[in-house]
Amino acid sequence: MNVLLFEDVAVDRLFPATTGRPAFAITCGGYRLYDLAAKLVEHDAGAVAAVVRPHLAALVEADFPLVKPSQALKNDAGVTLAINARLVPSMTALDRLGKLAAAGIPSVVRHGESIAAAVLTPEHCPADLPYADGDLSTALRDLPLPSWESDLLLFDYPHDLVRHHVALCRASLEHRVASGEYRQLGDGVFVANDARLGEHVVTDTKAGPIVVEAGATVGPFCFLRGPVLLGAKCRVSEHSAIKDGVCLGHTTKIGGEIEASVIEPYTNKQHHGFVGHSYLGSWINLGAGTCNSDLKNTYGTVKMDYGRERVDTQMQFVGAVIGDYAKTAINTGIFTGKTIGVCSMVYGFVTTNVPSFTNYARFFGQVTESPPDVLVATQARMFARRNVPQRPCDVELIQAMYELTRHERQMAGEPLSL
Repeated sequence: MNVLLFEDVAVDRLFPATTGRPAFAITCGGYRLYDLAAKLVEHDAGAVAAVVRPHLAALVEADFPLVKPSQALKNDAGVTLAINARLVPSMTALDRLGKLAAAGIPSVVRHGESIAAAVLTPEHCPADLPYADGDLSTALRDLPLPSWESDLLLFDYPHDLVRHHVALCRASLEHRVASGEYRQLGDGVFVANDARLGEHVVTDTKAGPIVVEAGATVGPFCFLRGPVLLGAKCRVSEHSAIKDGVCLGHTTKIGGEIEASVIEPYTNKQHHGFVGHSYLGSWINLGAGTCNSDLKNTYGTVKMDYGRERVDTQMQFVGAVIGDYAKTAINTGIFTGKTIGVCSMVYGFVTTNVPSFTNYARFFGQVTESPPDVLVATQARMFARRNVPQRPCDVELIQAMYELTRHERQMAGEPLSL
């Protein structure tokens, strides 16, 4: 079996989380959809392919061991399972997709107006399916195959990343423990090689396990309440509180209080301050004292603005969704349910959504545009601090994201100027 991950037109609705990464690279509950796809093919020498937006193609080719989509479709040995990249990466989805592929019956699986998955065989799917141009889901919908409605879940809006993460975190981490190699230091505390917990660390695993990956370190006098995942080479500062459904990506530096949140690799929140019910992308730096609100003073459900659409999340707790490469100054305060675009620099109080590539100091009467060459130079300095080479595809991504998000700055109605 081969797996073909594809992005559809609705992936743009997940901005800023998907501005600089494919939807299958979003961490939710401790797994990415790519991780589950790799598990599906690992036992039968299958391969994973992907169809992504053009500005991500070079980055994905560099960062993921993928085959070409045409190779995945020419699967003489069995079926190709096409999976929408917005699929929520749950253990339930992994089980259902595995059974679907094992049955080998060509079909298309719908989720409302979207295509969630499809089982394809060489006999029922042309090798020249238009995977390179246009929307692959449209081509799948047009195939003369039976289709049926499924309860497989897709990410529809950015707040869904937080909703599903909180719901899935315990089951996903239990699956990770069962399929990995860990030492059990205490009841529900599982530690990989070279991971270190400092003195006087207090753990609470009644609600889920605590998983510490290889090379991660936890400073003294910390509190960890599961379910919690500390990624490889993650560093948690002394006196930190990490609790109630937190997944920290590899090579992150974390301090203060984190609750029910995802923080992707290479992001720094090293000092005091609170982050709750939020999703943070990669290469973000939060200045000391930065906090976000995740609860309205009225205790009502949080409504979020996406472009010109206002959506009631039906969630009482929603924090912030912050795109890759964003930065905050010291003592920044982010209001409930706000999004901060990629490559933005934020100061003071964040009372509105922040467009990408913006210097946002609205509290001080200043909102200006950040040119991409400044962000390319900043990227180079950040990468050098972590001994990560800056590749041409990384530079091209910054430039492409600037053009891709131009409409955000135009819609904001702010006096943006260079």
